[in-house]
Amino acid sequence: MELRHLRYFVATAEAGTVSGAAARLHLTQPGLSRQLRQLERDLGVPLFDRSTTRLELSTTGRALLPQARDLLQRADALKVAASFHANGRLERLTIGAPAVTLTDVIAPFIATLAPDDPTTDVLGADGLSPAETLRRADLAVTTFRASAPFQEMPLAVLPVWAYVPGDHPWADRVRVRLADLSGEPLILLPATFTARQAWDAAVAGNSHEPFIEAANGTVAQALAAAGRGIAIASDDPRFDLRPLAVEELSIRLRAVWDSRHAAAATLERFAGRLGAFIRDRYDAPAS
Repeated sequence: MELRHLRYFVATAEAGTVSGAAARLHLTQPGLSRQLRQLERDLGVPLFDRSTTRLELSTTGRALLPQARDLLQRADALKVAASFHANGRLERLTIGAPAVTLTDVIAPFIATLAPDDPTTDVLGADGLSPAETLRRADLAVTTFRASAPFQEMPLAVLPVWAYVPGDHPWADRVRVRLADLSGEPLILLPATFTARQAWDAAVAGNSHEPFIEAANGTVAQALAAAGRGIAIASDDPRFDLRPLAVEELSIRLRAVWDSRHAAAATLERFAGRLGAFIRDRYDAPAS
């Protein structure tokens, strides 16, 4: 049994189709299918039910999937530990975070890194828990709490904005309350976005109808600029819109890492630097 075959198995299970997994893995569909059948022969069990038109995990496949993920995570951790001990430093570091955070926070932070800092990459992690993010990243930037064996560090408390055009009656204001927004046409983000999660938690199931759901914060602001409503987002301002802080809404960012990581101390220092950068950039409190 080869680790790459396990990676193919996990990728196919997550994609739901051979075609989707093949595209993600940069393999041909027939080639991937052969590799999956080889893994089944090595293990002596069928991992997929091929009796239907859609490829589905068999009962055995569902049972083995968590162990396959765990084995791959341990193998990756071994590689990182070997590199860390061989070089005396962390050569590469992957940060997983929601898309908005990656664009407005993580990318600007990466631009400030020194030549002797780890080469830093990112992973989109919208809607993922810290544990799910850390399967493929070294450091998670999230709004979710974590527990042992994970460690966490508060980074910053960031506002959620109500964006209005310059000619809006509220354009000279600096903040609004949820009550002010009642009856106003709104533009909200999908449920996986942190600004929408903050909104849903604050309104506690009280619907606000009608509203437009935009694909992301940039589109939401574009719609606000076009006069379609007030955009509720955490993105940096665009299209000359005026950001009004919504008093009851905030996003509490925290960094999470695995305490068993070979470079856990390095990750903790890196998280501290990231938090200082965010607080300085947005003049935001730590907690």
